[in-house]
Amino acid sequence: MKITTVKTHKIVKKDTDLFKILNQYVLSMKENSILAITSKIVSICEGRLISIDKINKEKLIKQEADFFIPAEENKYGMTLTIKNGVLLPTAGIDESNANGFYILWPKNPQKTANQIRTYLQKRFNLKKVGVLITDSKTTPLRFGTTGINIAYSGFAPLNNYIGKPDIFGKKMRVTKSNVADGLAAAAVLAMGEGKEQTPIAILEDLPNIKFINQNPTQKELNEFTIKMADDIYASILEKANWRKGGGGKRKI
Repeated sequence: MKITTVKTHKIVKKDTDLFKILNQYVLSMKENSILAITSKIVSICEGRLISIDKINKEKLIKQEADFFIPAEENKYGMTLTIKNGVLLPTAGIDESNANGFYILWPKNPQKTANQIRTYLQKRFNLKKVGVLITDSKTTPLRFGTTGINIAYSGFAPLNNYIGKPDIFGKKMRVTKSNVADGLAAAAVLAMGEGKEQTPIAILEDLPNIKFINQNPTQKELNEFTIKMADDIYASILEKANWRKGGGGKRKI
């Protein structure tokens, strides 16, 4: 795998055209490659910003989360949330590299990923090209953040090994390789979490990727996520003291 990060100017509130940024900094793309872009850049271009002196962050998190566990219920004072089927702190709301604002998740990241894929196909005359919109999350029982995809387009997000033999001929029963999150983790590691100023990455020479010349269908998107009751960690998740949040319906 080859990952090439793309350095940009400081993306701030006045930057309102995502495709202008892509025109300026993404100068070439090859067949069977994937463009990764941080959700923060997408959100800034959408105007998904709220001045930190305009609203209490805890209140904002509860409004944006689908479900939440209050900050006072853990030793770090951080609100644990579920947002769009992802378990992560603070409903994805970030204030790092934000210049005095809270940055929310994109309004419709899947729609944006689809639009970027179409744009890349037309601009570079490509058939097979993928898109990842990324963010960072924590992992239970591990320090540190890793990347996760919050939207993808142009490739199969899972490699299904169920029913296929292992190296000794035994058929596998449950294994599915999470391609989308694995690629997002690699991209975010390369792009960095601090002042690197590289919110875009191009992934090439990708093994085991099935490119698809279409946007994911709703059925495919549904098959990528797991309902809490069906999750292997259901016995833990369902016993947690979840409260229902606003689901991001507040107008920004």
